[in-house]
Amino acid sequence: MRKKGRGLAILFGATLLGVWMSSCQNLSSAALGYVNRDSIETNDQEPVIPVRKPLLLDKWDSLQRNQILFVVDTVNKIDVKTQKKNLKDSLKREFDKKPKHVFLTFDDGPLVGSAAIDSLAKAKDIKVSVFLVGKHANSGKARKRDLARYESNPLIACYNHSYTHAHNRYTYFYSNPNTAFDDFEKNENDLSLKHKIVRLPGRNIWIYDDVRKIDLQSGSSTADLLFENGYKVYGWDVEWRINSLTGVPVQALETVFGKMKSFLNYKSSMTPNNVVLLMHDDMFQTKKGQELLGQLIDNLKKENYNFEFMQDYPIKY
Repeated sequence: MRKKGRGLAILFGATLLGVWMSSCQNLSSAALGYVNRDSIETNDQEPVIPVRKPLLLDKWDSLQRNQILFVVDTVNKIDVKTQKKNLKDSLKREFDKKPKHVFLTFDDGPLVGSAAIDSLAKAKDIKVSVFLVGKHANSGKARKRDLARYESNPLIACYNHSYTHAHNRYTYFYSNPNTAFDDFEKNENDLSLKHKIVRLPGRNIWIYDDVRKIDLQSGSSTADLLFENGYKVYGWDVEWRINSLTGVPVQALETVFGKMKSFLNYKSSMTPNNVVLLMHDDMFQTKKGQELLGQLIDNLKKENYNFEFMQDYPIKY
């Protein structure tokens, strides 16, 4: 049930991880969390307390949020701008040593096209995330069968995309956050969804942990209310559109694949080494659309990317 007192202020911000007051030579060591044990003063009568290394993502976030204090060394006078660039490059190199993760997400199901998504997930042996609309699931026997396929497939995770999809009247829907919240709650109960993970119809909004990114203010109050009540709100990094009737892509397969690679290589997605792709179930009701999706999956596999569920987002290092 919804918490009382919606006026509770949500404070977002990461705890300052540490102050780096090092010269250029130290950026690749102290700034990356490595510790020179010779520099630690010890007492033979007291145990040495191990120093916790911050996660790569923590350090990256602190840099992005300007929470690191850089000081120009009196001997090696390296300006702050260069220090920031050196640290960012060092962090990128560390991320490049780690696996990369893709999240294939499909909105608005179950619809015509859902059966093909279910089949491809099994055939390609990949994890898929679907954001479901209760109104669609209850629209007839065929859609109920599609929902049952999703629910019985261990390679598919089901999440909340509202019950009515805002009746496609997004500004009106989000003008009353309480009513909108009830719509998501109805969807969760009606579809027996196990994860408190949502995507807002018509909005690319992220609110989870200490992250808050809003594309349009219309929808932000609803997203905040969902977060206050234990939900994580996820958007996307890259969107792919295909004409649902003809199967002709609005963005070429090569363009979408290239964008995903670019986000992963340049660490420009919401979270480094994680990229979320948005698609819609009805895009894959034609043979042409299904073939394109299969080709995209094959291309991603050739890059040795890991396919993940949204409940595990983000994969941290």
